[in-house]
Amino acid sequence: MAQSLSGNSASLSILAGVQHGTSEEDARILRGLRAGIDTAYEELIQRYEQPIYSMVYRLLGNQTDACDVVQEVFLKVFRGVNSFREQSSLRTWIYRIAVNEAHNHRRWFVRHCRHEVSLEKENTEQESRLELAQDPGPSPYDQTLDKETRVLVERALTRINPLFRTAVVLRDIQNMSYEEIAEILQVSLGTVKSRILRGREALKRELSQQTNHGLAEAMA
Repeated sequence: MAQSLSGNSASLSILAGVQHGTSEEDARILRGLRAGIDTAYEELIQRYEQPIYSMVYRLLGNQTDACDVVQEVFLKVFRGVNSFREQSSLRTWIYRIAVNEAHNHRRWFVRHCRHEVSLEKENTEQESRLELAQDPGPSPYDQTLDKETRVLVERALTRINPLFRTAVVLRDIQNMSYEEIAEILQVSLGTVKSRILRGREALKRELSQQTNHGLAEAMA
């Protein structure tokens, strides 16, 4: 993380390079997808499914909703691969679809069924979706923060403005550069930096209201 949620920015400064257009590896995967080669689909899922789930879950705060959105994301990727113009990296394109789908899902939920929580649906689908929800390995974020602290941060994330939350998650948890985030969100670098700053400040305020005041101070 360029500035980690724990305040340990030196050990977690992972700044992805700016990518303009697709790389040779992206182009290879895209050729396979467009040719309908099964191994290309498998490679895309293996590479992006868990990171996309991790991001979407933190944007929505619900496992079942996140799984639904991730499935829709990859359907849109597979359906839209022939129209992808390759003016950005494959990763940026997929993340842009994922962010848009998460925001659309949140807006729909707020309008239609916020008052309805289907525990039965969550229980029946949980087993079949367990594989997707599992994390194959700790991210830098997970390595830095202990379990209790992660719970506090995750809870606080759900309480901040969705626009700010998205920017913070992409930067501090998904380890993306400002330039990549600007491409994904289709906003200027200045807007990205402003949202991250305001998101971190909002996160600090939320954390300061919980018992772990030291964590909020560490994010200063």
